[in-house]
Amino acid sequence: MYTYEKKEKQGILKIKISKENWEKAVNEVYEKTKNKFTVQGFRKGKAPKKVIEQTYGDTVFFDDAFENVINQEYNKFLTENKEVVPASYPRVEMNSFTVDSGIEATLTFDLMPEIEIGNLSNLTSKKADVVVEDKQIDEELKKEQEKHARFVEEDKACENGDFATIDFSGAIDGVKFDGGTAEDYKLELGSHTFIEGFEEQVVGMKKGETKDINVVFPENYGAENLKGKPAVFTVTVKKVEKKVLPEINDKFVSDTTEFETLEDYRKSIKENLLKQEEEKVERDYEVALIDEVVDRCNVDIPYSMIEHEVSHMVEDFAHRLSHQGMKMEDYLTYIGKTLEEFKKEREEDASKNIKTRLVLQKIISKNNIVATSEELDAKLSEYAGKYGMNLEEFKKNLSPNDYAYFENNLVMTKLLEFIKSKNK
Repeated sequence: MYTYEKKEKQGILKIKISKENWEKAVNEVYEKTKNKFTVQGFRKGKAPKKVIEQTYGDTVFFDDAFENVINQEYNKFLTENKEVVPASYPRVEMNSFTVDSGIEATLTFDLMPEIEIGNLSNLTSKKADVVVEDKQIDEELKKEQEKHARFVEEDKACENGDFATIDFSGAIDGVKFDGGTAEDYKLELGSHTFIEGFEEQVVGMKKGETKDINVVFPENYGAENLKGKPAVFTVTVKKVEKKVLPEINDKFVSDTTEFETLEDYRKSIKENLLKQEEEKVERDYEVALIDEVVDRCNVDIPYSMIEHEVSHMVEDFAHRLSHQGMKMEDYLTYIGKTLEEFKKEREEDASKNIKTRLVLQKIISKNNIVATSEELDAKLSEYAGKYGMNLEEFKKNLSPNDYAYFENNLVMTKLLEFIKSKNK
């Protein structure tokens, strides 16, 4: 039994559980969990409910029973009142509980915000021109040139721009530290790959020479145990090489690509760059349009939704950090922030993410933007062809999540077409 009222931006649900339903919930928990209890004189799962309560306390089943009956009533309410859309998990407060009268509890939850769609008939976002400059082509040629560079060993002292193959071993107060030792490391002098002062002291060394190099780790260094510490690296130069780049001409092109002349190769590079630039300009244009649409809409987002979104963003960031071999705690130490400060900085982005999703969903719903079965089959047929399969074969290999992915992509494509049609 329940009663509901909307108060400002919150839903307040009052639930009453009868004595009979409460006893039923307690018995259900007993049946599900009795195998977990050990009672002397009884095999596991065979101890009567009263005996378990005498051994572990009268309220041993109450927490689970309370959670179950509250969830059942809450879900029943949402099923019967589909117009009520919570934006947060409910906060539960027990008002009263007696053996004779049962339970009375109040659930309070934020409601999904109302969305006011602004005027979309006169959007003004502009698409940038697609331009590829000669310097971009030169940069691509430079990358190809670098791929075919040769390294020529020279019998001379190291200079900036040279590549020195070195062994090194670092120590602080005579004690070696993790990550401070390597063999056959190829270091480009002047690249500032190592900490300040290291490469400068390698300059001038010759093959076979060993030297102690004194440096100081910066205060903002990633490893806490090395910050600001003076260290000594014993360095041995094993090889000095000069990087030699091939000349970019027709011969270079014919030897390394499918083209015969530099002119033809430059044209091909330009075509590829134009295609990439067109795709980027289109993406930027779509983002600008969506931002303009969202800015024109009013949405008052409950803070609970922002908190939830921030938590999701932080979890995702921590997961990506773990793939780089770093823990979230270490990262926060490195940037000098607490977890709360880190979360606070993401609230603005979280709010924008939520507002964007809600606005786009509202536009989709309001304008009945859907992916028809014919459109979905057409898109799936395209992908089936790429794998040498017919449509029915391809469908058999798709999971429900795969279908949802293709359907969502189609809806988003149609949504963007709809928004673009409003841009004047």
